[in-house]
Amino acid sequence: MATFSSVSSQHVLQALAEYDERGGAQFLDVYGFEPAPAWTLRHDGRSYDARAVLGVAHRFATGRLATSDDFSGGMQDAVAILRRRGFEVSEPASPVRAPRPRPTRTPVPRATPAREAVAAICPTCSMTLPATGICDDCG
Repeated sequence: MATFSSVSSQHVLQALAEYDERGGAQFLDVYGFEPAPAWTLRHDGRSYDARAVLGVAHRFATGRLATSDDFSGGMQDAVAILRRRGFEVSEPASPVRAPRPRPTRTPVPRATPAREAVAAICPTCSMTLPATGICDDCG
């Protein structure tokens, strides 16, 4: 779980500038966020996805992108951070239900590439031995 205390208003402004540059859909796509229209950050007359902006601002502050999973405790703490930094964040009109827990995935073991067998060599003539193991030249 990410702590957002290291995020400053400058980091949020950097994220907003990138959001404006890329456009909302591409910004969300690049950083892997699903749209969360219930939580809207308003700045200079424009609306932004608050969760995605804060996640990217966290990246500017710490070098680590805060993903959707980092907001599992709810948006209230994230909204409080944004408000303390001087940003206006709208809350959903109706109560938001807690997100359903995601099913855990069992890691699938990856197949290791097969190593090529080392060919047997005849100790007398140094020729590669056939599958029978008996040298065709030396017998």
